[in-house]
Amino acid sequence: MARGAHGGRGGQGLARVAVVVRAGAAPLWWCGVFAAGIGVLPPGVTGRRIGVMAGAALFLVGAAVVAYARRRRYAALARGTARAGKHDVLQDRAVTVRNWRRGHRWWLLLACAVALGSSFAVPAAGGMLLAGTGAGLRLKAAWLGRCERAEDTLLWLRVDWLDGRGGRPAGKAVKAYRGTGIAAGDAAPGGSRRRTAALV
Repeated sequence: MARGAHGGRGGQGLARVAVVVRAGAAPLWWCGVFAAGIGVLPPGVTGRRIGVMAGAALFLVGAAVVAYARRRRYAALARGTARAGKHDVLQDRAVTVRNWRRGHRWWLLLACAVALGSSFAVPAAGGMLLAGTGAGLRLKAAWLGRCERAEDTLLWLRVDWLDGRGGRPAGKAVKAYRGTGIAAGDAAPGGSRRRTAALV
């Protein structure tokens, strides 16, 4: 498995689209669970019962909004997928995830702090919203995985088209996706860890 970010002889460093999407799911989920667990302790302004009910609604709304956001953009980029070149370098899943999490670590800490602070007004609601966004990213990655299986093609994008924090795989800078066989790289369709990595 090639571990570099960029290839030589005209090749490009490619990151898996689904891995970038999925990278924030676990941190957001666990930050949200932590914030909700601590945040349910103070009675808050609304009381715990109302806070938890509001949080459950926010969880569902946050998950739905994140899961369905920009699907047309992803689908349009996927329709224009070009075959990856033989000199393109496929970035490891662990590198893609690490880059995203390093780039967003202060945003995650800030979001967790805001969720905890909001619990003094509406107990647990902020944490449940944060967990909902993590669940939404997982659902979006799963949707991408179903698309990849249907087309029998894994979706990649150029590393230098990601933003400075290693995210936005469907941002304005992204012109097109690259495609490889379904067994390429070390991540399964949808961005989960592959048990047996193989290059094709």
